[in-house]
Amino acid sequence: MQGDTTATGSLTIRAMRPDEMPLTVDWAAAEGWNPGLSDAACFGVVDPGGFLVAERDGEPVATVSCVNYDDHFAFLGFYIVRPGLRGQGYGLRLWQSAMAHAGSRIVGLDGVVAQQDNYRKSGFSYAYANIRYGGRPAALPPPADRSAIVALADVPLADVEASDATVFPAPRRAFLRAWIDTPGHVGRALIRDGALVAWGVIRPCRTGHKIGPLVAERRGDAEAVVSALLMATGDSEVFLDVPAINPEAVALAESLGLKPVFETARMYTGPIPPLRIERVFGVTTFELG
Repeated sequence: MQGDTTATGSLTIRAMRPDEMPLTVDWAAAEGWNPGLSDAACFGVVDPGGFLVAERDGEPVATVSCVNYDDHFAFLGFYIVRPGLRGQGYGLRLWQSAMAHAGSRIVGLDGVVAQQDNYRKSGFSYAYANIRYGGRPAALPPPADRSAIVALADVPLADVEASDATVFPAPRRAFLRAWIDTPGHVGRALIRDGALVAWGVIRPCRTGHKIGPLVAERRGDAEAVVSALLMATGDSEVFLDVPAINPEAVALAESLGLKPVFETARMYTGPIPPLRIERVFGVTTFELG
Protein backbone atom coordinates (compact mmCIF):
# COMPACT_ATOMS: atom_id res chain seq x y z
CA MET A 1 0.00 0.00 0.00
CA GLN A 2 2.92 2.30 -0.67
CA GLY A 3 1.61 5.76 -1.36
CA ASP A 4 -1.86 4.94 -0.04
CA THR A 5 -3.32 6.78 2.90
CA THR A 6 -6.18 5.56 5.06
CA ALA A 7 -7.84 7.89 7.53
CA THR A 8 -10.08 6.72 10.37
CA GLY A 9 -11.35 9.62 12.42
CA SER A 10 -8.23 11.55 13.39
CA LEU A 11 -5.98 8.57 12.67
CA THR A 12 -4.06 8.38 9.40
CA ILE A 13 -2.26 5.22 8.31
CA ARG A 14 0.32 5.35 5.54
CA ALA A 15 3.52 3.77 4.26
CA MET A 16 6.68 5.18 5.79
CA ARG A 17 9.14 7.17 3.73
CA PRO A 18 12.69 5.76 3.67
CA ASP A 19 13.92 8.59 5.89
CA GLU A 20 11.35 7.62 8.53
CA MET A 21 12.53 4.04 8.89
CA PRO A 22 14.89 4.84 11.80
CA LEU A 23 11.80 5.80 13.86
CA THR A 24 10.67 2.18 13.85
CA VAL A 25 14.08 0.97 14.97
CA ASP A 26 14.33 3.64 17.67
CA TRP A 27 10.97 2.58 19.09
CA ALA A 28 12.10 -1.05 19.02
CA ALA A 29 15.21 -0.05 20.96
CA ALA A 30 13.06 1.74 23.53
CA GLU A 31 11.09 -1.50 23.98
CA GLY A 32 14.34 -3.29 24.83
CA TRP A 33 14.52 -5.26 21.57
CA ASN A 34 18.12 -4.17 20.90
CA PRO A 35 18.02 -3.71 17.10
CA GLY A 36 21.12 -3.65 14.93
CA LEU A 37 22.72 -0.32 14.09
CA SER A 38 22.04 -0.77 10.36
CA ASP A 39 18.76 -2.66 10.55
CA ALA A 40 16.65 0.15 9.11
CA ALA A 41 18.70 0.37 5.92
CA CYS A 42 18.70 -3.42 5.42
CA PHE A 43 15.03 -3.96 6.17
CA GLY A 44 13.88 -1.29 3.76
CA VAL A 45 15.24 -3.06 0.67
CA VAL A 46 12.73 -5.91 0.90
CA ASP A 47 9.35 -4.17 0.72
CA PRO A 48 9.40 -0.43 1.46
CA GLY A 49 5.61 -0.29 1.26
CA GLY A 50 5.34 -2.80 4.08
CA PHE A 51 6.47 -0.40 6.81
CA LEU A 52 3.44 1.48 8.10
CA VAL A 53 2.92 4.31 10.53
CA ALA A 54 -0.28 5.49 12.20
CA GLU A 55 -0.45 9.21 12.86
CA ARG A 56 -2.83 11.21 15.02
CA ASP A 57 -2.90 14.88 14.14
CA GLY A 58 0.38 14.44 12.28
CA GLU A 59 2.21 12.73 15.16
CA PRO A 60 3.23 9.05 14.94
CA VAL A 61 1.40 6.89 17.46
CA ALA A 62 2.07 3.35 16.21
CA THR A 63 4.23 1.41 13.78
CA VAL A 64 4.15 -2.02 12.19
CA SER A 65 5.85 -3.82 9.33
CA CYS A 66 4.39 -6.51 7.12
CA VAL A 67 7.05 -7.32 4.57
CA ASN A 68 5.93 -9.17 1.46
CA TYR A 69 8.77 -11.44 0.38
CA ASP A 70 6.98 -12.93 -2.62
CA ASP A 71 3.44 -13.72 -3.76
CA HIS A 72 3.02 -16.36 -1.06
CA PHE A 73 4.75 -15.24 2.15
CA ALA A 74 4.99 -12.16 4.35
CA PHE A 75 6.45 -11.50 7.78
CA LEU A 76 5.07 -9.11 10.39
CA GLY A 77 7.11 -7.21 12.96
CA PHE A 78 7.78 -3.86 14.65
CA TYR A 79 4.22 -3.83 16.02
CA ILE A 80 4.52 -1.00 18.54
CA VAL A 81 2.08 1.53 19.98
CA ARG A 82 3.63 4.43 21.86
CA PRO A 83 3.42 4.07 25.64
CA GLY A 84 0.61 6.19 27.03
CA LEU A 85 -1.47 5.75 23.88
CA ARG A 86 -2.15 2.03 24.17
CA GLY A 87 -5.64 0.64 24.59
CA GLN A 88 -7.23 3.27 22.33
CA GLY A 89 -7.59 1.11 19.23
CA TYR A 90 -4.69 2.59 17.27
CA GLY A 91 -2.78 -0.66 17.22
CA LEU A 92 -5.76 -2.67 15.99
CA ARG A 93 -6.41 -0.31 13.10
CA LEU A 94 -2.76 -0.39 12.09
CA TRP A 95 -2.71 -4.19 12.41
CA GLN A 96 -5.66 -4.45 10.05
CA SER A 97 -3.85 -2.29 7.49
CA ALA A 98 -0.74 -4.44 7.77
CA MET A 99 -2.69 -7.64 7.22
CA ALA A 100 -4.45 -6.04 4.26
CA HIS A 101 -1.02 -5.26 2.79
CA ALA A 102 -0.19 -8.99 3.02
CA GLY A 103 -3.35 -9.87 1.13
CA SER A 104 -3.75 -13.61 0.65
CA ARG A 105 -0.16 -14.42 1.66
CA ILE A 106 0.72 -16.65 4.58
CA VAL A 107 2.03 -14.35 7.31
CA GLY A 108 4.65 -15.24 9.91
CA LEU A 109 5.70 -13.42 13.07
CA ASP A 110 7.67 -13.81 16.27
CA GLY A 111 5.19 -12.94 19.02
CA VAL A 112 6.09 -11.93 22.53
CA VAL A 113 4.61 -14.14 25.21
CA ALA A 114 2.08 -11.55 26.39
CA GLN A 115 0.52 -11.18 22.92
CA GLN A 116 0.39 -14.78 21.74
CA ASP A 117 -3.28 -15.28 22.64
CA ASN A 118 -4.21 -12.15 20.70
CA TYR A 119 -2.29 -13.43 17.67
CA ARG A 120 -4.17 -16.71 17.86
CA LYS A 121 -7.42 -14.77 17.75
CA SER A 122 -6.16 -13.13 14.57
CA GLY A 123 -5.63 -16.48 12.89
CA PHE A 124 -2.03 -17.28 13.80
CA SER A 125 -1.01 -20.76 14.93
CA TYR A 126 1.94 -21.62 17.16
CA ALA A 127 4.88 -23.32 15.43
CA TYR A 128 7.68 -23.26 18.02
CA ALA A 129 9.47 -21.01 20.50
CA ASN A 130 12.54 -18.94 19.71
CA ILE A 131 14.78 -18.14 22.66
CA ARG A 132 17.26 -15.26 22.79
CA TYR A 133 20.46 -16.16 24.60
CA GLY A 134 22.83 -13.40 25.64
CA GLY A 135 25.98 -12.60 27.56
CA ARG A 136 29.72 -12.49 27.13
CA PRO A 137 30.58 -15.68 25.30
CA ALA A 138 33.11 -18.19 26.49
CA ALA A 139 36.11 -18.57 24.25
CA LEU A 140 35.78 -21.14 21.48
CA PRO A 141 38.79 -22.90 19.99
CA PRO A 142 39.70 -21.56 16.55
CA PRO A 143 38.35 -23.55 13.60
CA ALA A 144 40.35 -26.73 13.11
CA ASP A 145 40.90 -25.85 9.46
CA ARG A 146 41.13 -22.10 9.18
CA SER A 147 41.58 -22.31 5.43
CA ALA A 148 38.02 -23.67 5.22
CA ILE A 149 36.61 -20.43 6.68
CA VAL A 150 36.05 -17.69 4.12
CA ALA A 151 34.34 -14.32 3.99
CA LEU A 152 30.65 -14.84 3.29
CA ALA A 153 30.77 -12.04 0.73
CA ASP A 154 33.17 -14.18 -1.32
CA VAL A 155 30.68 -17.06 -1.55
CA PRO A 156 28.45 -16.97 -4.65
CA LEU A 157 25.13 -15.48 -3.62
CA ALA A 158 23.34 -18.31 -5.41
CA ASP A 159 24.95 -20.78 -3.00
CA VAL A 160 23.85 -18.74 0.01
CA GLU A 161 20.34 -18.47 -1.43
CA ALA A 162 20.16 -22.22 -1.94
CA SER A 163 21.16 -22.84 1.68
CA ASP A 164 18.79 -20.17 2.94
CA ALA A 165 15.91 -21.72 0.97
CA THR A 166 16.11 -24.79 3.22
CA VAL A 167 15.43 -22.73 6.37
CA PHE A 168 13.24 -19.78 5.25
CA PRO A 169 9.78 -19.94 3.62
CA ALA A 170 10.49 -17.51 0.75
CA PRO A 171 13.34 -16.28 -1.44
CA ARG A 172 15.00 -13.16 -0.08
CA ARG A 173 17.87 -12.35 -2.43
CA ALA A 174 17.76 -8.57 -1.97
CA PHE A 175 17.72 -8.88 1.80
CA LEU A 176 20.60 -11.38 1.89
CA ARG A 177 22.76 -9.19 -0.32
CA ALA A 178 22.09 -6.14 1.85
CA TRP A 179 22.60 -8.12 5.07
CA ILE A 180 25.94 -9.50 3.92
CA ASP A 181 27.33 -6.33 2.34
CA THR A 182 26.31 -3.70 4.91
CA PRO A 183 29.33 -2.00 6.50
CA GLY A 184 29.81 -3.26 10.06
CA HIS A 185 28.22 -6.63 9.32
CA VAL A 186 30.69 -9.51 9.28
CA GLY A 187 29.87 -12.76 7.48
CA ARG A 188 31.80 -16.01 7.55
CA ALA A 189 31.26 -19.32 5.78
CA LEU A 190 32.60 -22.84 6.12
CA ILE A 191 33.45 -24.56 2.85
CA ARG A 192 34.00 -28.32 2.71
CA ASP A 193 34.82 -30.18 -0.51
CA GLY A 194 33.85 -27.09 -2.45
CA ALA A 195 30.38 -26.88 -0.88
CA LEU A 196 28.88 -24.35 1.52
CA VAL A 197 28.07 -26.26 4.73
CA ALA A 198 27.72 -23.44 7.29
CA TRP A 199 27.47 -19.66 7.31
CA GLY A 200 26.53 -16.78 9.55
CA VAL A 201 26.52 -13.02 10.06
CA ILE A 202 27.29 -10.96 13.15
CA ARG A 203 26.24 -7.32 13.38
CA PRO A 204 26.67 -4.47 15.89
CA CYS A 205 23.55 -3.60 17.89
CA ARG A 206 22.59 -0.93 20.40
CA THR A 207 24.09 -3.29 22.98
CA GLY A 208 26.78 -5.72 21.90
CA HIS A 209 26.43 -7.86 18.79
CA LYS A 210 23.87 -10.31 17.41
CA ILE A 211 24.62 -13.41 15.41
CA GLY A 212 22.02 -14.24 12.79
CA PRO A 213 21.43 -16.01 10.61
CA LEU A 214 23.55 -18.98 11.63
CA VAL A 215 22.92 -21.96 9.36
CA ALA A 216 24.80 -25.26 9.51
CA GLU A 217 24.52 -28.94 8.76
CA ARG A 218 25.70 -29.84 12.26
CA ARG A 219 26.72 -28.24 15.53
CA GLY A 220 30.47 -28.58 14.97
CA ASP A 221 30.16 -26.64 11.71
CA ALA A 222 28.10 -23.94 13.44
CA GLU A 223 30.73 -23.67 16.18
CA ALA A 224 33.48 -23.17 13.59
CA VAL A 225 31.57 -20.27 12.04
CA VAL A 226 30.74 -18.74 15.45
CA SER A 227 34.40 -18.93 16.42
CA ALA A 228 35.37 -17.08 13.26
CA LEU A 229 32.67 -14.45 13.79
CA LEU A 230 33.75 -13.81 17.38
CA MET A 231 37.39 -13.54 16.32
CA ALA A 232 36.38 -10.87 13.79
CA THR A 233 34.46 -8.70 16.27
CA GLY A 234 36.52 -8.99 19.46
CA ASP A 235 35.30 -8.87 23.05
CA SER A 236 31.62 -7.95 23.22
CA GLU A 237 28.31 -9.01 24.67
CA VAL A 238 26.67 -11.36 22.16
CA PHE A 239 23.08 -12.40 21.50
CA LEU A 240 21.95 -15.50 19.63
CA ASP A 241 18.29 -16.31 18.88
CA VAL A 242 17.73 -20.06 18.57
CA PRO A 243 14.71 -22.27 17.85
CA ALA A 244 13.92 -24.13 21.06
CA ILE A 245 13.02 -27.22 19.01
CA ASN A 246 16.61 -27.50 17.78
CA PRO A 247 18.40 -29.07 20.77
CA GLU A 248 21.81 -28.75 19.11
CA ALA A 249 21.30 -24.99 18.70
CA VAL A 250 20.30 -24.69 22.36
CA ALA A 251 23.37 -26.72 23.33
CA LEU A 252 25.59 -24.43 21.27
CA ALA A 253 24.22 -21.32 22.97
CA GLU A 254 24.67 -22.89 26.39
CA SER A 255 28.20 -24.02 25.58
CA LEU A 256 29.03 -20.39 24.88
CA GLY A 257 27.92 -19.55 28.41
CA LEU A 258 24.97 -17.50 27.15
CA LYS A 259 21.76 -17.31 29.19
CA PRO A 260 18.10 -16.99 28.10
CA VAL A 261 17.03 -13.35 28.16
CA PHE A 262 13.92 -13.25 25.95
CA GLU A 263 11.43 -15.56 24.26
CA THR A 264 9.06 -15.35 21.33
CA ALA A 265 6.73 -17.73 19.54
CA ARG A 266 7.12 -18.28 15.81
CA MET A 267 3.57 -18.28 14.48
CA TYR A 268 2.00 -18.53 11.02
CA THR A 269 -1.44 -17.94 9.53
CA GLY A 270 -1.22 -21.08 7.40
CA PRO A 271 1.02 -23.83 6.08
CA ILE A 272 4.53 -23.02 4.89
CA PRO A 273 6.98 -25.15 2.89
CA PRO A 274 8.81 -27.81 4.95
CA LEU A 275 11.87 -26.26 6.57
CA ARG A 276 14.99 -27.85 7.99
CA ILE A 277 14.86 -26.20 11.40
CA GLU A 278 17.65 -28.54 12.55
CA ARG A 279 19.95 -26.40 10.36
CA VAL A 280 18.92 -23.15 12.10
CA PHE A 281 21.42 -22.37 14.83
CA GLY A 282 20.57 -18.66 14.79
CA VAL A 283 17.42 -16.87 13.62
CA THR A 284 18.11 -13.93 11.30
CA THR A 285 15.89 -11.41 13.12
CA PHE A 286 12.65 -11.43 15.10
CA GLU A 287 11.42 -8.52 12.94
CA LEU A 288 11.81 -9.99 9.45
CA GLY A 289 12.11 -13.69 10.14
